[in-house]
Amino acid sequence: MNFPTELIKQCWFLAGPTAVGKSATALALAQRINAEILSMDSMAIYRSMDIGTAKPDNFEQSAVRHHLLDLIEPHSDFSMAEYCEAALNAAEDVVSRGRVPLFVGGTGLYLRAILRGTFDGPGADWGLRKQFEETIEHHGPEQLHQQLAAVDPQTAGRLHVNDHRRIIRALEVHTLTGVPLSEQQNNVPLATADRPHCIVWLDPPRDWLRNRIDRRVDLMMEAGLLDETRRLLAMSPPPGRTARQALGYRELIDHLEGGVSLEESVELIRVRTRQFAKRQHTWFRNLEECQGISIDGTDSAEQLAERLFQESSAS
Repeated sequence: MNFPTELIKQCWFLAGPTAVGKSATALALAQRINAEILSMDSMAIYRSMDIGTAKPDNFEQSAVRHHLLDLIEPHSDFSMAEYCEAALNAAEDVVSRGRVPLFVGGTGLYLRAILRGTFDGPGADWGLRKQFEETIEHHGPEQLHQQLAAVDPQTAGRLHVNDHRRIIRALEVHTLTGVPLSEQQNNVPLATADRPHCIVWLDPPRDWLRNRIDRRVDLMMEAGLLDETRRLLAMSPPPGRTARQALGYRELIDHLEGGVSLEESVELIRVRTRQFAKRQHTWFRNLEECQGISIDGTDSAEQLAERLFQESSAS
């Protein structure tokens, strides 16, 4: 599916790596442009997963109306096509009330799908996925990545070797259809004339972001992320495969179920979050429609929002 061009042109997009300060900046920006915020986060769609996804709190959601949060239960799956359909409906609703849809988040696949459309691929084949997971378990992720590179080098080239979920999905699509995922997805950049005047991603200094990530992990643990993970595991039905693999939860599940020490699990969250932020940087840098906005960490959210507003208004 594709967003109508006229709707896309009325939207604003604010992306960037985790912990960069998107949420606070978005709140300030939304108040300047009469906007409502549409989440562009693949894990914030899950109910009961609040702390680990850094979901906007009640105060933030009361200050500016938010959409595309808490859409499904943790045991459910949610495809990119389903997200885009929900996003389209939400954006149309926002526009119908005379307000601006402001998409905010760090899921580059969602951003690209909104801008370029989605491919409605085959449903999940859990037996096939289990085979691929066993390959990772017995031979390491490198072998699966090499397997993908042999049949779909374009997709393999943009996926990190540790991005197991997306590598498995790409191999699944090729196995079931015989056609590489890269050929089935629409990778043609949105025409310049059809682009919104604000599609930006925040580009911070690496050391500054590293410190922000470490501090955020500490704050999440202080806020009760471990207890939240325990509650998830106690749910009936229990969390599904995707929810269990969410950054932060996966490491604490390994602590609660696999005997990994809490200290080691928390350090793994820090390391993997930094790795994830680097992959996000690559995603946004390579998305032609998206403009990088360098920040040095000294501006407040209000100052940064004013900067984005002024630069976008002048374009």
